[in-house]
Amino acid sequence: MPSNSADKWSIQHPDRIQLYSLGTPNGQKVSVALEEMNLPYEAHRVDILSGDQFTEAFIAINPNSKIPAIVDPNGPTGESFAVFESGAILLYLAEKSGIGLPTEAAARSECLQWLFFQMGGVGPMFGQFGHFYKYAKENIPYGIERYKKEARRLLGVLEQRLQGKDFLMGTDYTIADMATFPWIGCLDWGYKAAETLQLESDFPTVMSWYKRCADRPASARGLKVLSIS
Repeated sequence: MPSNSADKWSIQHPDRIQLYSLGTPNGQKVSVALEEMNLPYEAHRVDILSGDQFTEAFIAINPNSKIPAIVDPNGPTGESFAVFESGAILLYLAEKSGIGLPTEAAARSECLQWLFFQMGGVGPMFGQFGHFYKYAKENIPYGIERYKKEARRLLGVLEQRLQGKDFLMGTDYTIADMATFPWIGCLDWGYKAAETLQLESDFPTVMSWYKRCADRPASARGLKVLSIS
């Protein structure tokens, strides 16, 4: 594990967490967490369209060649420590900061369930919807309809969960929210699919929750880190 990636990204503050990312929903969730947890960090843009994620410098941090990834100069043993996979990063940062993850056993488990719901469902399925709906080189109606249906099903799960709640865990803003709400925003700003998915009319509770998350000052700052817009 290299202590830095100076061959690709110049590090100005080696005492801070190094964030290697881009302003996609997966990238935003980690920058949002870093801001919410008030953890000092330095952000480095990984241009995934130019193949930065396949360079030796990045693979040394994340062998899976995906953003985001972090390097904590003060890891669990006091040495430099790299973490990849956005959900694992959120859990690592929450445990490091003591923010964003309940400490009571049942609530902690419930929070992690909703985090994994995002990791295993919302992210992959929304991403596939976006691919077929906006980015595929040819129109494939079956793919669009399949993932549109699943995206709406997942939105329905969130709509039900958020009834009578400020956040996914009730009154507390947690890593489950930080992981999930950027993907709701991407359906609009990224995929331009708000009308197709009928977000405002069919999922008003989800949209109110999204705005509540996005309007938090720290989260709003995190959304803008390494922006792709």
